[in-house]
Amino acid sequence: MCKIPSQTGAGILEITLEFYKNLLDNLYDGVYFLDRRRSILYWNNGAERITGYSRSEVEGSHCWDNILMHVDSEGKSLCETRCPAWKSMEDGIPAEAEVYLHHKNGHRIPVNVRVTPIHDETGAIVGTVEIFRDNSEKLASLSLIEELQEKAFQDSLTSLPNRGYLGRYLLSKLDESTRYDWTFGLIFLDIDHFKAINDTYGHAVGDEALKMMAQTLVHSSRSFDTVGRWGGEEFVVAVVNVDWEKLSHIAERYRRMIESSTVITGGADIRLTVSLGATLACQGDTLDSLVKRADGLMYQSKLAGRNCVTLG
Repeated sequence: MCKIPSQTGAGILEITLEFYKNLLDNLYDGVYFLDRRRSILYWNNGAERITGYSRSEVEGSHCWDNILMHVDSEGKSLCETRCPAWKSMEDGIPAEAEVYLHHKNGHRIPVNVRVTPIHDETGAIVGTVEIFRDNSEKLASLSLIEELQEKAFQDSLTSLPNRGYLGRYLLSKLDESTRYDWTFGLIFLDIDHFKAINDTYGHAVGDEALKMMAQTLVHSSRSFDTVGRWGGEEFVVAVVNVDWEKLSHIAERYRRMIESSTVITGGADIRLTVSLGATLACQGDTLDSLVKRADGLMYQSKLAGRNCVTLG
């Protein structure tokens, strides 16, 4: 317990550890404390809300124990060698990073992370406090959702743009490409062995897999790219301002993000992979020729063993 002078003139105000915990629990942001072993000793209400993990599920465990499993924008794990909290404990310097954490429901969430080392009375670093904020709410996404709801161009299961919307959108991009020579790309994604998921676990779990796929794609995309559900287990992403190198980079990021996400079931969690086909729109392309080319490249990935990207 510590005591500070009261500003009201009522003498000494006693401030307990419980007071500070209550204060942190009223913050909108997620807050947690790690010791030198990276054990989580405190987990506030904001962290529960953002991640879906309750305090009782988290406190006492390590941050890598199938909980946060931070990855970077490429889908590469940060837990082993590039953890911001570990780095801050080692060099004593506060750190900030844009990472993706693992939600309890299986999908990835983009968060801004700020880490500050904590020192004891001797100056030794005894742990870190980490504050993180959900970055998934984008004004562009909200505007798109409103537009889709007005025009009935929204897929009812995933809330993504549906095939009707995507067809019109791609036609407009092809028109811009012809008039202004603006390059854009199309990525086709198909969930591997999706029929086996439905047959083994049931269609309800299959629907959850589709929703997880949709959320992971949206959260992994740039704000100016468009993600949609083409039909069944097929999804498409229209990517703008890209060349072949950038297109390959973006498609590979999607593959890694999906591979590192999970579908939560009553039994074993299910990991998904996808086969991807990616192409750039060419002069003279029609909607039919562009879609057929991307779809054909995706099937080449299937024939190549799945869980890979084919460009062409």
